[in-house]
Amino acid sequence: MSKDKAAAAKVPLGGRYWRLWTASVISNLGDGVGAIAFPWLASAVTRNPVLIALIAVAQRLPWLIFTLPAGVITDRLDRRRIMVWADVARALLVALIAAVVLAGQRGLPSPEEIASGSNLGTNGTVYGVLVLAVLLLGFAEVLRDNAGQTFMPALVKPEALERANGNLWGAEMLANSFVGPPLGSLLLGVGFALPFFVNAGGYAVAAGLIFLIAGQFRAKGAAAPAVKVHWKVEMKEGFFWLWHHELLRPMAIILGLLNGLGGMMWATFVLFAQEELDLETGLFTGVLRPVADLFGFETVGTFVFTLLIMGGAVGGIVGSILAARVSRALGSGPSLYLTIIGGGITAAVTGIATRWWLAFLMAVVATFTSILWNVITVSLRQTIIPDHLLGRVNSVYRFFGWGMMPIGALLGGAVVALGTSWVSRSQGLRWPFFVVALGHLVLLVYALPRLTTAKIEGARAEALARQATEEKDPAVVAEAGADTPAADGRGVGEAQPGASDGGSPPADGENRN
Repeated sequence: MSKDKAAAAKVPLGGRYWRLWTASVISNLGDGVGAIAFPWLASAVTRNPVLIALIAVAQRLPWLIFTLPAGVITDRLDRRRIMVWADVARALLVALIAAVVLAGQRGLPSPEEIASGSNLGTNGTVYGVLVLAVLLLGFAEVLRDNAGQTFMPALVKPEALERANGNLWGAEMLANSFVGPPLGSLLLGVGFALPFFVNAGGYAVAAGLIFLIAGQFRAKGAAAPAVKVHWKVEMKEGFFWLWHHELLRPMAIILGLLNGLGGMMWATFVLFAQEELDLETGLFTGVLRPVADLFGFETVGTFVFTLLIMGGAVGGIVGSILAARVSRALGSGPSLYLTIIGGGITAAVTGIATRWWLAFLMAVVATFTSILWNVITVSLRQTIIPDHLLGRVNSVYRFFGWGMMPIGALLGGAVVALGTSWVSRSQGLRWPFFVVALGHLVLLVYALPRLTTAKIEGARAEALARQATEEKDPAVVAEAGADTPAADGRGVGEAQPGASDGGSPPADGENRN
């Protein structure tokens, strides 16, 4: 370990960071409960693959249409307050879903009927409320997540960002995918509405904890909230900063396509798992049946589906622990190639799987490589983008990265419908995995000359040198924030991105940020 790495490991993270950490863990525990409850509810109200995919489209559509305005808001307002109000909104929306499910619970099928893959009709009322609420949740998520990623650098020194993000993602993954899903399945056995109430409570508690973090968290040099917002000009400024960045541009493109492929694959995964994997009769199900009964699961299939979700948690936790070591051993560039290669191989293997344990192992590997991508790139992006542009550039980046998810989800549902009509329902549910595997191969060819260790480390060094200059002369920051954007969208006073190299992307779990 270098002296710089050793020194970074000793930098204290501080009480404000740990309050954010606690809030994130609690809200992610609720998300983990929802990770089981939402797809199970979707499969309870409809078995139509296109309608199932539309729920995923509604969830991710805000990333396509609201990400850029959210960046402007993040650079204008206090980022802590944005996070608080977004979490309050999410709590109210999930509580609404819980109330609707509670009111109509008698009309929903039993867990046994859902797990068996029975061809049930569509419950139009609950389905409509679910789609609308998920869409609004997506808008709140865009604002909250963009503010959250720009909030971290205000709490932690640059040299400690990788450790801070690694600690946060490891704990989030543990809560989100290891503890939350089995808890969600257990709560489903008690009552269909109960996991949604728990999910809403997690958001409410997180909002309260973040509210208690002391300080002002507006961007350095940001215009006063009362100053008129020039939406197009300010969005263009963030867009052109990224687009003219030698490294961020190809990374954003690759990230968008990776997440689009992921959306295609996972949009109908719940149907694939219920109908094509041996959730009720496969390996270890005899042993797992009494365990499922002990914890209150109504069917062993529900419990095994929970284990599939937990496979991502296992890979994510291992990834958060080993990512820095892997990156040092292979280099940043090859580590990112490993993410692309791993995603392609695991998609292909899952597509031919009939055994749940094989899909479980593929989830472990895929999420490990995704966390590897996260740890390398999110901290780097937080380092290299100037603070007064961080919200907008981050939003443009996530516009590429997450905006492709609804498109991928819609295409995934269409691929399943097409395969079902041309061949069979069984083959149609497998087709998206093979399309995704081929897409990863194409992306690897594109990425090899562009995501190199030399470019990534050059971008980091350039950004740290700029920050050192700004610390010595704060007037540089004020000037950069006050200048009027030029016609091409780049600020008159801001440093030109990528004089030598550039920046990088991120990812979270299966979804890379």
